[in-house]
Amino acid sequence: MTLLRIEDLRLSFGGLLAIDGLCFSVGQAEIVSVIGPNGAGKTSAFNCVTGFYRPASGQITLRGKSLSGLRPSAIASLGIARTFQNLRLFGELSVLDNVRAGTHLWLRQNIFDALLHTPRYRRSERECTQAAHHWLDFVGLRGDRYGAARNLPYGEQRRAEIARALARRPDLLLLDEPAAGLNHGEKAEMLDLIRRIQALGVAIMLIEHDMGLVMEVSERVVVLNFGREIADGRPEDIRRDPAVIEAYLGSDAHA
Repeated sequence: MTLLRIEDLRLSFGGLLAIDGLCFSVGQAEIVSVIGPNGAGKTSAFNCVTGFYRPASGQITLRGKSLSGLRPSAIASLGIARTFQNLRLFGELSVLDNVRAGTHLWLRQNIFDALLHTPRYRRSERECTQAAHHWLDFVGLRGDRYGAARNLPYGEQRRAEIARALARRPDLLLLDEPAAGLNHGEKAEMLDLIRRIQALGVAIMLIEHDMGLVMEVSERVVVLNFGREIADGRPEDIRRDPAVIEAYLGSDAHA
């Protein structure tokens, strides 16, 4: 069953066409990688899905509901969460509080509860903290969860950011280069984590330059070049696709 559908999406910055007629879909609990050379439009597509960019034309739907014109907060409340290519943790907050921040979409409290510390507020705060601990355990965080997030090693910060995204209870998780900057062992653990997230029933859209990880974990791969989709298929087919080889290596290499 289709969860997310992108149809004829176009996005431009001034005279530069960043996305040109993009079309693809993501099924429930499916892992789809979006790859392509630098500047192909991958992160721009993510930003359109999450409401950070407003496309010039085209349609994006989640479970058949249009996301056009919705604010990022409204899109998040519908079940989409993401991480970023450059880490977006609150560096001065504790790791635990960073993940607690991801629970705000489903907390059952209002401003009066917070001001008066009502029983509902206290109950909600306990649930929030329990959820944060759960997701930090799930992603395998080894560092100090009570210390400032900026003090964690880079790989641990990646895990914390994914834990925060999962705390929002998404149906679709967008991961923007989650393996960037990780060593070989950390990449193997990231691959395992992505599979465990899928096992929860969460669909995943993945941008990644590590082709070994992409080919290992993806069920489908969408390839972009100059804002256009040039291939969409199984990893084994994408690996042999002449258009993909040319996009990455040039026409001389294909010849």
